[in-house]
Formats: sequence, structure tokens, C-alpha cells
Amino acid sequence: MKIEHEGLIQIHPVGYVHNAFKEAVFDKGVYSSISQIFLKEPLKDGLKETTDFAKIYVLSHFDRLEGYDLIQKRRHDGKISGVFASRSPKRPKSIGLKLLELLAIKLNMLTVRGLDVIDGIPVLDIKPFIEIDVAGDCLRSP
Repeated sequence: MKIEHEGLIQIHPVGYVHNAFKEAVFDKGVYSSISQIFLKEPLKDGLKETTDFAKIYVLSHFDRLEGYDLIQKRRHDGKISGVFASRSPKRPKSIGLKLLELLAIKLNMLTVRGLDVIDGIPVLDIKPFIEIDVAGDCLRSP
């Protein structure tokens, strides 16, 4: 198959993460930690009715990582796998996806639980979790 588009894609962040994690360390405590996401002020009206949802997806950019390995050891089960079969932040495009508990929104600040990124990471997008979108029995996990 011929790849039609090799051009650069530029994405500007919609906001930034603020939390207590200053460096990348695997710690299970991060999954219960509280973080704030500060949305850029001109975008705050886009949060209207976001509190209708208990959970949100956050796409982030691991902007401080350099390089990646196509074959890695997965943290959750120790199995050696390809990067696309892992949740590792060391990825070819350094994009993170996380489903989070939305605790509160005040002005342009979202308070969430379980965001496992370091302080200052750019947020690329925020989307609501809608349970009907999940494939249910069609999903399988190792």
C-alpha cells in the first residue's frame, strides 16, 4: 500500500497538566492521584456540560521523552511485546491516551483522578467517555 501523506502534522495543545509528579516513575499510586488540567482560556467555553460525564478521555503528548523501542516489556504483565501492544509512553509519536475520573470543573480547570503523566505535559484533546461507545463483549484483554 502506498502512503499518500508524509507531511508534518502540527497540533497545538488545548491545555497543560499540573500535578505532583516531576519525573517519570512507575508508581501504582499515580492511578489514584489527583491532577489538574488547565485548559487554555479561549477554549474554556468548550467545557460546557462536560460535567454530565463521570469519566473523560485525555490525549496528551509525552514531550520530554526521547526515542522509543519497538519491542518492550509490558508493565502490567511483564510480557515482551511490540509497542502497539503496550501502554508504554515511549512510542513513535509520543501520544498518550487515558480514561480518567472527572472530579470537578471550575472555570478552565478540570480536576481528575488517575492521570499518569508528569507535571506540565501538554494536553492535546479531551473527550467524554460514553459507555455505549465501548464494544462490550467484542473486547478482549490478555
